[in-house]
Amino acid sequence: MRPRSGPTVEHRVLAARLRLLRERAGVSLQAAAVALGAHPATVRRIERAETGLDAHQVRVLLERYGVSDAEGEPIMAGLAAANLPGWWHGWRDTMLPWQQEVIGIESSARLIRAWHPAVVPELLRTPAYEAALCHALFPAESGAWRDRRVELLGERQRRLEERGAALWALFPAAALHTRVGGPGVMAEQRALLEEAVDRRHLTVQVVPLDHPPHPMTGVPPLHLLRVQAPEIGDRAVLEIPGSRVDIIDEPAAVMDCRIRLDAACASAPHPGTPLPAGRENPGNL
Repeated sequence: MRPRSGPTVEHRVLAARLRLLRERAGVSLQAAAVALGAHPATVRRIERAETGLDAHQVRVLLERYGVSDAEGEPIMAGLAAANLPGWWHGWRDTMLPWQQEVIGIESSARLIRAWHPAVVPELLRTPAYEAALCHALFPAESGAWRDRRVELLGERQRRLEERGAALWALFPAAALHTRVGGPGVMAEQRALLEEAVDRRHLTVQVVPLDHPPHPMTGVPPLHLLRVQAPEIGDRAVLEIPGSRVDIIDEPAAVMDCRIRLDAACASAPHPGTPLPAGRENPGNL
C-alpha cells in the first residue's frame, strides 16, 4: 500500500475512473460495498483517492460493474504506479497537512495561476527570500525544519520548469516594498522577477500601488491548478488566514475564482512591463 503522502495524479485518475464505471453501470455505493463485503464508506474513500488501491478490491469492483477485460486491463496495470508515494514524500515531515494534497495536483499541473495579496507568490521566490519569510512565519520551528521547507520549494520549482508547465503570477507592488530579509535578498528577488519576461513559461504581472481596486482586492492567496487529465477537474486553492486552506473542486466555484482572476489580470499592467521601484531601488528600472 502507498505510504501516506497524499494521492498522486495517477492515483486520482484511477479512483475517478472507478467512480465513473460504477455510475455507468448503475451500481449504488451500497451495492458496490456488498460486493466488497465492506461499508459504503470504504467504496467512497476508494473513489476519492483517500486510501490505497488494493488489487483484489479493484478487481472485485470491476467484475461487479461488468467491465470487460479489455477495458479493465489498463486500470489493473496502472495500480502499481498509482500506489507509489509522490516524489514529495521525503519532505512530508515539514509539510502542512493540506500541502500534501495540493502538491499532489501541482506536481502534474500544466498551468498554475497564482495570486498573493502581500508578498511574492511562493513558486517565484528565491531560496533566500523563502528562507527569510519562513523565519518570520515559523519562528518556533528549528532552522533545520525551515531549511527543509526551502529545499522543498526549490524542488517544486525545478520540477515545474523541467516539465515545461506554465506559471502565471499576479501580485501587488506592495510585495516589493515589504522588506523580506535584507536589501541583498530583495535585490536578488527583484532580479529573478525581471528575468521572467525572457522565460518562455513564466508570466508575471505586478499591480501598481496607485492602481484602483480590482476583483482580487482583499482576496487571500489563491492558486488555480489545471491538470491535463479529463478525470480531474481544475482546482482552486484558497489560503484562508489562520493556516486554513480551502481546496475547491466544484466547477462553478472554481470558475468564479477564474473569472475574478481573469478580470484582475486584464486590468493590471501588461506582462513584461518594468517592475515598479521598491524600497531597495527607489529609482526607475
